[in-house]
Amino acid sequence: MIVPPYLIKGDTILVIGTARARNKELLLPAFAILKNWGLVVEIGENLFKTHHQFAGTDAERTHDLQWAINHKGAKAILIAGGGYGTLRIIDSVNFSPLKKHPKWLIGYSDTTVIHSRLQKLNIACIHGTMAFQFPKNKIATTSIKKLLFNEAVNYFIPKNKLNKIGTAQAQIVGGNLSLLYALSGSIDDLNTKNKILFIEDLDEQLYHIDRMMLQLKRSGKLKNIKGLIVGGMSDMKDNAIPFGKTAEEIILDTVKEYNYPVCFGFPSGHIEKNMAIYIGKTASLLVEKNKVQFNYL
Repeated sequence: MIVPPYLIKGDTILVIGTARARNKELLLPAFAILKNWGLVVEIGENLFKTHHQFAGTDAERTHDLQWAINHKGAKAILIAGGGYGTLRIIDSVNFSPLKKHPKWLIGYSDTTVIHSRLQKLNIACIHGTMAFQFPKNKIATTSIKKLLFNEAVNYFIPKNKLNKIGTAQAQIVGGNLSLLYALSGSIDDLNTKNKILFIEDLDEQLYHIDRMMLQLKRSGKLKNIKGLIVGGMSDMKDNAIPFGKTAEEIILDTVKEYNYPVCFGFPSGHIEKNMAIYIGKTASLLVEKNKVQFNYL
């Protein structure tokens, strides 16, 4: 696994938009926070463009992502916001320069598309809050700083009645469940074998959670993992006739036959306390009856 260089004061971070448009006023606080960390901020040429719901046309968003990848002086790339749109440009981008000049790529939700591509290239990245959300939660934002500057990270998660007890040490892979589902069968399809799988999602019908989990199971992605971490399953929807289970209960029912630890309620995803995690680095997961501990080796 290629681990990009950690940051020090004076390093450059790039901010670009690959999905939904975000106005300048939403992003200015993030620029101020990054500068307060001692970083130099550069933005993509098309960051404040709009094309329908997107942050510019497909060509403009592709241009900015390629510019960020090619940038030889920067140490990190922060995605401005999610929504939808990265899947439309991912195949027009050449990621190979990152093998020679790796950078930390930070984002979540729709950014799962890029994270999955980076996993194919064996490059570690960061699942964390995006630029437009930086001022909303200082704890979540600070967790990104800790990962970028290589500070110790240990997460202690409260017990959950649905947890499955056990221990695991493996690379973390995954991200947004809907995007992992959308990438199935493509060149960015996730390899979960002997990995700890992390999933989270937002605003989905419960029957669709069931369908996506069954797809992961039927395609073999849940059988040979070392552990499963379930982050926020936020604002789930139900039909007039209830599905009969919560999102978490659906997930547990899908993996109940497997003998590996499962952690529910992990503080990451579309939740206020969206704690940053490394994707691609090896982590230790300890799920006990009364507590869960997670840290990187």
